[in-house]
Amino acid sequence: MADEMLLKEANDGASLASALMQLDHAAKLIGLDESVHLKLAQPKRVVTVSVPTRMDDGTFKVFTGYRAQHNMDRGPCKGGLRYHPDITLDDVIALSMLMTWKCAVVNIPYGGARGGIICNPKAMSTGELMRMTRRYTTELVEVIGPEKDIQAPDVYTDERVMGWIMDTYSMQKGYSVPAVVTGKPISLGGSRGRPSATGRGVVVTIRAAMERLGMPMKGATFAVQGYGSVGSWTARLLGDLGPWMVAASDSQGGCYNPDGISAAELLAHKRETGSVVDFPGTDRITNEELFALDCDVLIPAALGNVINEGNAGGIKAKILAEGANSPTTREAQAILNERGIFVVPDLLANAGGVVVSYFEWVQGLQAYFWSEAEVNEQLEAIMVRAFDRVYAEHEQRNCDMRAAAMAVAVGCVAEAVKMRGIYP
Repeated sequence: MADEMLLKEANDGASLASALMQLDHAAKLIGLDESVHLKLAQPKRVVTVSVPTRMDDGTFKVFTGYRAQHNMDRGPCKGGLRYHPDITLDDVIALSMLMTWKCAVVNIPYGGARGGIICNPKAMSTGELMRMTRRYTTELVEVIGPEKDIQAPDVYTDERVMGWIMDTYSMQKGYSVPAVVTGKPISLGGSRGRPSATGRGVVVTIRAAMERLGMPMKGATFAVQGYGSVGSWTARLLGDLGPWMVAASDSQGGCYNPDGISAAELLAHKRETGSVVDFPGTDRITNEELFALDCDVLIPAALGNVINEGNAGGIKAKILAEGANSPTTREAQAILNERGIFVVPDLLANAGGVVVSYFEWVQGLQAYFWSEAEVNEQLEAIMVRAFDRVYAEHEQRNCDMRAAAMAVAVGCVAEAVKMRGIYP
């Protein structure tokens, strides 16, 4: 069962073929120069390392680790590190490419990177994970750093892992280097406001979309598929603006009440019972039933590819805001377009996390730390500007918001490539 959950929780819909297809589509849309297109279709650097690790019983295992750095034309690389038994080199290359576009669409000075170690973290002790992490970091010490490549948490890595990476890198350099990672504990230079950042960014883009479509916030309804960190923060913050939540779900099922569900009370119920199912005053529903509910905003915030050609025709929401990575298949997007459903794509909607990671990096470099209010204010300003830019592209090119976001992102990186030129 644990291995099955590992597979489900790592499913973010990313594949190298899909990433290259998105790039090809954007290239055609903006008339991208062929030579620049060829450059952006390849990662700048891919590193594969052996990670020998002493296990608790005294034996050694040799794990395989990867780090893909897609592009550095706009700044150092930035991207998560995941621990998973089925991670592949193509996976990390695809994810590094998608991170390049995510950074570009919100106009922060990073390129994309991604890393992973083939392992089953649920079958490893804390000591084994720490020793593996430290050896992986040591193997990469020449190609990572605040000016080269900044790592962050991803699937089955967290602030504790980031602390180990920071300490290992700092020991190699002989002084403390907090900006080598983001998503680390506050006590080590982490940023305030980071836990809520992705959900807050989703809410900012929902509010902007509703304003553009002339939908009032007060009295609007929404449903959240995936009541984890992103989903629960989105629900709490969106509820503060006037809409009310009518349904939520997790891997075990969902709950529904057309008269509204308290986001905070539902989170407390989930922490106590392990699921949103059977929350008092609600009816039990399935994830598929949640997608078909009559509500104003639908927020998929869990797995990839959950909205597909089989269920897209039944979605009644006016806005679909993607808190998860790649929750909507290409075929489903076409159906949603035909039905006039406004999609705020993942590239834009869930970029709040990388924006606050950027803030954490800036604070680490300056050794000057911001209040949570300052973080939230700057995050909102960046997300609003990004939404406005993508929406303008959407109107100008008469394309959906997903295509518009890719056009903005690829165009931004392509401009940097052309301005820098090719060395030598």
